[in-house]
Amino acid sequence: MTEKSAISDPVEARAVRLDLPEGDEHVALVTLLGPGKGNAMGPDFFRELPRAFAHIDADERVRVAVIRGSGENFTYGLDLKAMLPELGPLLMGDNMARSRTKLLATIGELQRAFDAVERCRVPVIAAIDGWCIGGGVDLAAACDVRICSDRARFSVREVKVAMVADLGSLQRLPRIIGQGHTRELAYTGRDIDANRALAIGLVNDVHPGPLALSEAALALAREIGNNPPLVVEGIKAVLLDGDGQSVAQGLRHVALWNSAFLPSQDLGEAFGAFAERRPPKFTGK
Repeated sequence: MTEKSAISDPVEARAVRLDLPEGDEHVALVTLLGPGKGNAMGPDFFRELPRAFAHIDADERVRVAVIRGSGENFTYGLDLKAMLPELGPLLMGDNMARSRTKLLATIGELQRAFDAVERCRVPVIAAIDGWCIGGGVDLAAACDVRICSDRARFSVREVKVAMVADLGSLQRLPRIIGQGHTRELAYTGRDIDANRALAIGLVNDVHPGPLALSEAALALAREIGNNPPLVVEGIKAVLLDGDGQSVAQGLRHVALWNSAFLPSQDLGEAFGAFAERRPPKFTGK
């Protein structure tokens, strides 16, 4: 797969690289690089991930994003060794109000990295190969769609290191896999394989190996990217804003959305293509 940079003012990427596949300008590829073992998430990751998604949000060419790991794993999760200089003084300090306040602010900053993925204006597909541990599940849960290879392994591992998962798994997973499965995974910290992840709805599909996974992720991204981009963005916005609303509130919200944004050149193109029996070409206008 040939790739080119999607960033107009690139900064050296240590933990997160953003690319556009050659010939697929509507697809952004976000690759986890580490630099810790297994693409573990250190300070560079939490700085660079929101920056990458800010570029995606600002680039009108991009209609869908795929996030993946480099090498043989998605991510081992939080890089405890790399994060220790930042978190250590707050965890092992004087334990007074100022230290606790700073720790609260630091956790909030880390949470916002995954919020940037969830709130991205375009759909985000997680393509998961190998291990997806702890913060990796937080990241996957913030994506719109998750697919994996048959060698993927998942773990909400925080309980094993005496932590309550605090970067989104406990909030987002119940909406994806339900309370029972979330509680089981969080209370036990056990590992589950790709088939179990599929059975509980954590992933949509399992593919035979990393190459098939990559091809499936790109094919899904193209399928989404070929649809009218403003409509896809509207669907994501309505789904996000509808979380926690009643059915009546959600219906009112989507009615207001369509009242404001339904008229478009893409709508005319859809009708024209149907009448002329040809594939539509949507421009996002």
